[in-house]
Amino acid sequence: MLRTAFAAPALLSAAARRAMAQDPRRIIRSVPIGDLRALDPIWTTAYITRNHAYLVWDTLFALDARNRPQPQMVESWESSGDGLSWTFRLRPGLLWHDDTPVRAADCTASIRRWGARDGMGRALMAVTESLEPADDRTFRLRLKRPVGFVLEALGKIDSNVPFMMPERLARTPPDQQITEVIGSGPFRFLRNEWVPGVKVVYERFARYIPRPEPASQAAGGKVAKLDRVESLYTPDAATAANGLLTGEFDLLESPAPDLLPMLARAQGVVVAPNDPLGYVLFAVMNSLHPPFDRVEARRALMAAIRQSDFMQATVGDRTPWRECAAIFGCAPEEDAQFVELGWPSKDAPRAAEMFRAAGYDGRPIVVMDPADNATLHPGALVVADTLRHIGATVDLQAMDWSALVQRRASKAPPQQGGWNIFVTNATITGISNPLLNTFARHCEDAWFGWPCDRRVPELTRAWSLETDPAKRRQLLKELERLHLDVATYIPLGQYRSAIAYRRNLRGLLPGPALFYWNIEKV
Repeated sequence: MLRTAFAAPALLSAAARRAMAQDPRRIIRSVPIGDLRALDPIWTTAYITRNHAYLVWDTLFALDARNRPQPQMVESWESSGDGLSWTFRLRPGLLWHDDTPVRAADCTASIRRWGARDGMGRALMAVTESLEPADDRTFRLRLKRPVGFVLEALGKIDSNVPFMMPERLARTPPDQQITEVIGSGPFRFLRNEWVPGVKVVYERFARYIPRPEPASQAAGGKVAKLDRVESLYTPDAATAANGLLTGEFDLLESPAPDLLPMLARAQGVVVAPNDPLGYVLFAVMNSLHPPFDRVEARRALMAAIRQSDFMQATVGDRTPWRECAAIFGCAPEEDAQFVELGWPSKDAPRAAEMFRAAGYDGRPIVVMDPADNATLHPGALVVADTLRHIGATVDLQAMDWSALVQRRASKAPPQQGGWNIFVTNATITGISNPLLNTFARHCEDAWFGWPCDRRVPELTRAWSLETDPAKRRQLLKELERLHLDVATYIPLGQYRSAIAYRRNLRGLLPGPALFYWNIEKV
C-alpha cells in the first residue's frame, strides 16, 4: 500500500505536475457555457467556440468599450481619398504559438476564409477587387466601390470573429474544421490536456507582445496576468454553484438564473452583468421540412408566442428583461414594435387554426432541448408547450449543448437525425444590423434553418451600400418588417445576462464575450 501511495505522483503527467507546482494565484478555474467540441471559430458561430478562440487567436482590429474599431495586430493603416485602396502594416514581433512569425500572407488567407463564411465578411468580399500581401508585414485591400464598414468588419467582435490564423490553416475550406489550434493570442491551447466533456486548458504564451494601450473591451493591451486557465465543463448547475461557493471554481460564465439570488447573497462571491447590452432569445425553425417549410406555419407559431412566458422561464424577475419584436433588437428608447413591424395578433385559438390551415398533418415536431444549458433549456420547454397548445405533436429530445451545435447542421428529415426547431440566444451587439446578424441571412448564405426569400438578400445588399443615413434607416425598417413577414426566426425577448465569480478576481472586462486577459487573482 505504501509503495502504491508513494508511486502515485509518478503516474501524473508532466503537465499535471507542472500545474500542481504553479502558484494558485496564477491559475483560474472557470465553468464554461458548455462543452467545447468544435475548435474552429470560423466553422461555427457557437459562443463556447468564440470564447475559446479569444484566448488563442488575435484580430487585426478590435472594438473598444465605446464600440469603436481600434488597431490590434495592425501597427498602422491608411486609405486613399476615394476609399478604394487600403494598406495595412502589422506590428513587429508577432509570433504564432509554434514560434514562427505572423506574415501578411497569413492575414490575407484568414480574411478570405472568414469572408466566405461570415455575413459581414461576405459583404466585404463582394466589393473586394483584390486582397494581396505586399511584403511580410504589409497587405493591401482594393475595393470595387467604397463602403463604410471596412474597419468595423475587420474588428467584428462577435461570431464569426475574423481571427487571424497561419496560412496553412486558413487555406482549410470554410465548411471544414481546421485540424490544428495555432494562434498568436495571449494564451496557448494545450491539446494534450484537452479532455472533451471534462476540461480545456490554456497556458500563457510567454512570447506574446501586448499593445501598450490600456485594455478596453476587446481592444488595447491583452496582458495575460494568469499562467493557466482551466475551463472545467460542469453540466449540473447546482454543482457549479456549490463549487464557486467553496472556491473550487473561480468563475461561472453562465450561472443558472434561478441560482443567482443565492450566489448574490454569498460572502466572497460577485454576481454582475458582463455584457453591457445583453442578449436576445429566439426560436430557429427548419425551413427545409414540414411543417415549417411553409411560412404560414412559421407565422402561426409566432401568433402563439408570448415573449413574457419565455423571459419569465429564462431569467424570471432576477434579471432585467423586455419584449421586442425587432429582428435586429430594440434600443432602450424604443418600444417593442409588435404592431409596427407586423407581428401577427397574439391569439392562441387563432394560431391553432392557422397551424392547421398551413397543412400541419400531426407528424411529431422535433424540438432540440439543450438540457445542460441553464439559459436555453427553459426556452426549449416553453416552445414545446406552445406547440402543444396549437395542436402539435411534440418530440422533445434532450441533449447537451455541444450535441445540439453539431446536429443543427444536419439537413436530414427530423425523424432521420434532423430537427424542426430549437431555441438559442445571441448578443445584441452581434445582431444589431443586417451585416452583423448571422442568424438573419437567407438562401445560399442562410444560417441553420435555411430560410430563403430572395427579397431579403436584395434588401440587405441595398442597405449595406446605401450611404444616406435617412435612407439606411428606412431600408432597415423595411428589412425588419420583411423578416417578420417571412418569419426568418421568432424573437422571444431581450435580457441582461450575469456572470458569477470569486471576489478576489480583478480586471474582468465587460463585453459580449468573456475575455481572460487582464484578469488577476489577488
